[in-house]
Amino acid sequence: MATGVFGGSFDPVHHGHLSAADRAAEALGLGTVLFVPCAHQPLKATGPVATADQRCAMVRLAIAGHPRFLLDTCELERPAPSYTVDTLRDLRRRRPDERLVLIVGADAAAELPRWRAADEVARLAEIAVLTRPGVPEVASAFVKHLVATPAIEVSASDIRARCLSGKSIRYVVPDAVAEYIARNHLYQ
Repeated sequence: MATGVFGGSFDPVHHGHLSAADRAAEALGLGTVLFVPCAHQPLKATGPVATADQRCAMVRLAIAGHPRFLLDTCELERPAPSYTVDTLRDLRRRRPDERLVLIVGADAAAELPRWRAADEVARLAEIAVLTRPGVPEVASAFVKHLVATPAIEVSASDIRARCLSGKSIRYVVPDAVAEYIARNHLYQ
């Protein structure tokens, strides 16, 4: 069985994340896709805005009912920052017989050579890069799969900015996530 590993801040999780994970599961024959919220990504300038508990709650709401999607909080249970190699080591211990496929966006894939223990990351998991129309493909020996995803122009930073300015985020995030954000006064 193959398990996808899809990490990120998910601050907040949105339809772009969900669509990309679904396409990757379908294209790569993944039995499960683990959504792995990070504590803090070392290659990003700013950390998450919502708390870890809030981001986990939003992921739970977003993936509820999807038969292949699961939440994995291993990165939040370790001290920050979150290194992919540590996550994959942990998953390999817990899932020794499963083929692991690390799902990353093209922007993250471009940074692969800068990742901590990038060689080991590529040994622990096959790396699948999500491609979008108009975004150059990443040429790297680390990349094993390319997965075409639809061009959904949405970003978590834009969603946070829309919330801050009182604009609608309907149809950009699942309804349950939009309700959670409103109820908890996030990003205001």
